[in-house]
Amino acid sequence: MSSRLLTPAEAEAAIRQHATQLPAARLPLTELSGAVLRESITSTRDQPPFDRVTMDGIAFSFAAWEAGRTTFRVAGTQAAGAAPLTLRESSDCIEVMTGAMLPAGCDCVVPVENIDVNDGVARLRDDAPAPVRNINVHGRGIDSRRGDLLLPSGCRLGPAEVAVIASNGQTHALVARPPRIVVISTGDELVEPGQPLQDWQISRSNVYGVLASLRKHGYTSLAHDHVPDDLPTLRERLRSHLETNDVMILSGGVSMGRFDYVPQVLQELGVRMIFHKVAQRPGKPLWFGVGRDGQTVYALPGNPVSTLVCLTRYVLPGLQAAQGATPLAVETITLAQSYEVKPALTVFLPVMVAGRSAVPHPTRGSGDFTSLIGTVGFVELSPGPQVVLEDASLPLYRW
Repeated sequence: MSSRLLTPAEAEAAIRQHATQLPAARLPLTELSGAVLRESITSTRDQPPFDRVTMDGIAFSFAAWEAGRTTFRVAGTQAAGAAPLTLRESSDCIEVMTGAMLPAGCDCVVPVENIDVNDGVARLRDDAPAPVRNINVHGRGIDSRRGDLLLPSGCRLGPAEVAVIASNGQTHALVARPPRIVVISTGDELVEPGQPLQDWQISRSNVYGVLASLRKHGYTSLAHDHVPDDLPTLRERLRSHLETNDVMILSGGVSMGRFDYVPQVLQELGVRMIFHKVAQRPGKPLWFGVGRDGQTVYALPGNPVSTLVCLTRYVLPGLQAAQGATPLAVETITLAQSYEVKPALTVFLPVMVAGRSAVPHPTRGSGDFTSLIGTVGFVELSPGPQVVLEDASLPLYRW
């Protein structure tokens, strides 16, 4: 491979290209929320399938009103879910309920608040708005026609999409199986939160930040582990996790230190490296590879800011690609003030948002995760040296 470091765009493209497609499963409506659709959904009938009344009131012939009629004999009641009635006389009206089929011979609905009813006769109030043909009627096929594409393959299913599938009469849909993900921290300096600390130790935090992000983005089949800087132990535990998960996310042990064993062990376990290192700050040592059985492996730098940046910029798009999701459009935002980029690397700059602008909120280094509090994500700045001017439009990646 070339010694030239990939750009962030090239790294993301390589991840998308090599992300193994997860198998599909046909799941019931109650389990579809957050899943990625792996089939196209087309309308099985017109929607709405009939001229649907949208207000409680009376339905009558608009032509009768045009001819001067303002009182109508109530000839029947059309309930929602009942077979349609037919208006027999132009001097009659039919009481209608919201959601009911518009009775045959009617083309106008006036709501109850605009009429008075006495002794079976409805009268239009003098102060009511003038009726309009097809007013308060949701016409057949206005939303969609039979055979129309309702949902394309690759869309992520939220409440509206699941409701559309249900309204189409379907009990199940073909979606990508949720990925089984394990998040692993490495390093002898890390101690589980709540346990006693020596002066040279720190609490294990990166994994919990990664898990929180994954849950926020809808991933629930999650496991986590911590492995010390010991080659045999690392080899054994990573082998076990590769056998039982679709995606492995590691934090730490991926740089150039004496005890950074992760790349070596992954190679021994048959994980093919796609790239190692990206021309960016923070997060340059990022490592990505694919296992023998298609497992995707993301080895993220251990500094917490680097971990969260790489997770957001690369792992989340990779998970979307594995599910067959249509790539999301990158959000853009303008910079609230100019910012100097010094390194000849792409810079990921944490930002807060004020109004419609991104306010730079740089950290004091890739270990300073407390500075991320209050930020919404980061903007991507082209390599320096340069000054990015105020009001520049930049890609924004939200945590």
